[in-house]
Amino acid sequence: MSIDVDVEDGIAVITINRPERLNAMDAGHYAGLSRAWTRVRDEPEIRVAVVTGAGERSFTTGADLKSFVSKPPELAEMWLTQKEQLLNRGLEVWKPVIAAVNGYCLGGGMTLLLATDIRLAAPHATFSLAEVKRGVIAGNGGTQRILSQLPYAIGMEMLLTGDPIDAETAARWGLINRVVPAETLMDEAMAYARRIAANAPLAVQAAKELAVRAREMPLTAGLRLEQMTNRMLQFTEDAAEGPKAFAEKRPAKFKGA
Repeated sequence: MSIDVDVEDGIAVITINRPERLNAMDAGHYAGLSRAWTRVRDEPEIRVAVVTGAGERSFTTGADLKSFVSKPPELAEMWLTQKEQLLNRGLEVWKPVIAAVNGYCLGGGMTLLLATDIRLAAPHATFSLAEVKRGVIAGNGGTQRILSQLPYAIGMEMLLTGDPIDAETAARWGLINRVVPAETLMDEAMAYARRIAANAPLAVQAAKELAVRAREMPLTAGLRLEQMTNRMLQFTEDAAEGPKAFAEKRPAKFKGA
């Protein structure tokens, strides 16, 4: 019962490991997940992350309602806005995050999904924001991200009815990139991760940040920031290594410097 983090070859695999509870998370698991995202953000050797759930039934069903109902947080925690930040609650992680959805992706699992960058799902995966059926709303970004990632009517249907959709429907509406066989889900996710990790890490992080921030700024400001960022990157060792490797017909050896 833990949040497992394994790092190899620049790829961090984060596993929500509580399969006996469909990878539902109590306060301890959320704290562990916050530490995992902070590690991904802060450790230079990590270039990309893959997040998944243990077992074959569930990615995560989000908050373990039994644990939170029996012991709700103190009201004062409403103003501890930087405490145990999560990817979907505002922690800025510019390294790409890939979701490998191996089953139920419900509630907090969906809001986590909405904060990832590339998403693969097994055919039996199910997606829903069912909080309105429990008398609350989809927190940690559920109401804030859904309409920017799905057509208005589809996003509202999920948000207001709380009804689930299957993997094929999720792929049709662009919520996920692809549906892949369950037995090859992690292989496919790791293949994406390796392709990203092979690229220049500073450029990858800059590309993600610029694309995400573009949602919140005028085009003229975004274009200018893009120009200035590219100018800055031109002075890096990686910017010299890329063309050199291309000319020498060999894979580039990027250092993130």
